[in-house]
Amino acid sequence: MKRSAAQPRHRNLGRRLSVRPSPHHRILAAARTHFFRHGFRNVTMDDLAAELGISKKTLYAHYPGKDALLDAVLRDKLERVRGTLRQATKDPRQEFPALLQNLLAGLQRELEELQPPFLRDMGKAPEAFKRQDQRRARLIRDHFGRLFREGQRSGDLRSDIPAHLMIETLLAAVHAIINPQKLNELRMSPQETFAGLIDLLLHGAVQRTGGKR
Repeated sequence: MKRSAAQPRHRNLGRRLSVRPSPHHRILAAARTHFFRHGFRNVTMDDLAAELGISKKTLYAHYPGKDALLDAVLRDKLERVRGTLRQATKDPRQEFPALLQNLLAGLQRELEELQPPFLRDMGKAPEAFKRQDQRRARLIRDHFGRLFREGQRSGDLRSDIPAHLMIETLLAAVHAIINPQKLNELRMSPQETFAGLIDLLLHGAVQRTGGKR
């Protein structure tokens, strides 16, 4: 049967529509960019609606307020971090040092997105920070717990110290130090602070003979 000329155009249009971001994802992407770069207190729902070319009614149909949008952005960010960490450790043939390096490199890339204005705003939103801190703890227990246990099996980490004690030590340090107020006091970024905590936990603070580890 002979095809009509309109059929290919309809199929192409279908493919174009299938890859076009939904309003939900467009809103989330715009909010993530502006919140992390400028701080969420400096970005209004009016600003986002105007930039996206949609009405406030449409915006509020997806997210009833800025608090709900912020929570969605934070959840989305954590899922992105989870995907990055999963990708960094997916090869079971890698040895512990390479796995640790990949994990930290991936985490640092994700944390670079969080700029000082956003961190300052999080310091003024204790409930939002508390929820994110709890989600972050679950993420660390999952990925670094498996990594530390693998390091013990391979002989790269001491087996006389329980892996769960290492994890709880890391979590306590992360909770105490990687928060907006403490980061501001230390004048350090989240990525360099987390890398320093991992290095301190695994290697200690004492230099070996000759100043070399």
